Parts: sequence; structure tokens; C-alpha cells
Amino acid sequence: MFIIDLFVKSGLETLYFTGAIILAGLLLGVLETQSNRNFQKSLGRNAIMVTGVIGTPIHELSHALTALIFGHKITDIKLFQRPDRDGVMGYVNHAYNAKNIYHQVGNFFIGIAPIFGGLLVIMALMGLLMPQVLESFMAVLTQAMAVETLSMASFNGIFTAYLELLKLIFAWDNFRNISFYLFLFLAICISSHISLSPADIKGAFKGLIFIFLILLILNAIGLSQSILTVDVLKYNILMTSFLMIAVIFSLITYVISLIGRIFAH
Repeated sequence: MFIIDLFVKSGLETLYFTGAIILAGLLLGVLETQSNRNFQKSLGRNAIMVTGVIGTPIHELSHALTALIFGHKITDIKLFQRPDRDGVMGYVNHAYNAKNIYHQVGNFFIGIAPIFGGLLVIMALMGLLMPQVLESFMAVLTQAMAVETLSMASFNGIFTAYLELLKLIFAWDNFRNISFYLFLFLAICISSHISLSPADIKGAFKGLIFIFLILLILNAIGLSQSILTVDVLKYNILMTSFLMIAVIFSLITYVISLIGRIFAH
């Protein structure tokens, strides 16, 4: 019974720490596939090249930088190319020591890196081109983070932050500002290539197994009890909040691609 409880507890903790990332990755994948399909239907086969010339290098550099952080060796890298028969527009090949736990755990973060790499660039562009939007959103998000227990109030705070972001981005005054259109174009290019490829998912899964094993060991020797429930809650709120920004921009991209496809017909 102890063994079963140990595995269940470790599995749930793995889900607490990675579930939001995995779910967001799957959702971003669906949105990206549909958006690219709509763009190609409305603008032609080369439409994906327009977004890819900006989005793909950011995607691949996110992999590469994270690989270096986790001690992997980059053996080959292609930041951008015309799509091959499998639709691949870039890649990063890396080598690591399979006996090194740090290297193995790194596989998970290397696999999911494009989500956070793309998100960081979008946030940086927002700060550069629309600083008032980023400042206002961060203020709302900080307020939502001041939570001690999971409640409807905390969910409402997070939901309010998302709505506020959309209102701030699409405020009427922004449509008279050239920087808004530049930001929107760049954000679309990045979010069109922010999701994970099958190879990314495969690599991340390797690291996920080792994260589970580490938590299993910590639970077996009783060290995981030092992780406070409120800390896990705040971690998930923070992680979900930033992941939802990526989802929001991917949704905006999808809606624009859908409108373009409708008008093309």
C-alpha cells in the first residue's frame, strides 16, 4: 500500500508542476496547426514562410539556449529553412550524457523551451512597443498573485487579468498607433511557431520521466513535505497566467487567420 501511495503522490506532484505546461503545449499545437492551415488557404503555400522567418529562429534559439543551460552540446543547428517534406523549418540537434540526471531532466525544459522563449520575446516587444499595456497588465497580475488559498476570488482575479490584457491590447487608441500594428505582426509571427513539434514532445517526455523519478525519491525519504501547498498554488497561478498569454496571442492569430480565410473565399 505504501508503494502505491508513493507512486500516486509522486504522479500527482509531477502533474502539479508540469500539467499546466503540457496542457498549454497541446492547445498551442492545435491553434498553430489550424492557423497555419488557414493562412495557407488564404495567402498561399508561402504564407508560412512569412511568419516562419521570424518565428522559427526564436523557436530554435529557445531550444539551443536551454540545451546549453542544461549542459548539452549543440551538434547541429538550423535556425530557418524552407519547409521540408515533413514541414520542418528549423532544428537543433544536441548530445548529452544519458547517465547525468541534470542532463536528463533538462530534456523536459529543452522540449518546452519554445513556449517560454516565444512568450518572453512577445513580452519584451510589448514592453518596447506598448509599454503602458505591459505595465497595466503586470499590475493586475501582481494583484491576482496575492493569494493564499484556492478560491473563486483567486480564479476571478486571474480571469480579470486576462480580460484586462485583451482590453488593453485592443484599446481604440492603439489602432491609431503604428507601433501597435508592428507589435501585432511580430506577435503573430512568434505565436504561429510557438508550439511544440513531435520531436519536442518526445524529448520533453524523456525529461518528464526523470522529474517523476526525482519526486518519487524525495517522497520516499520524506523531503517533499517541505514544499508548501501555498507555494505550489502560487507557482501554478504564475505559470498558468504566463502560459495563458501565449494562448491568448495564439487565439488572436487563429482568429485573424480564420477571417483571412473567410474573406479569401
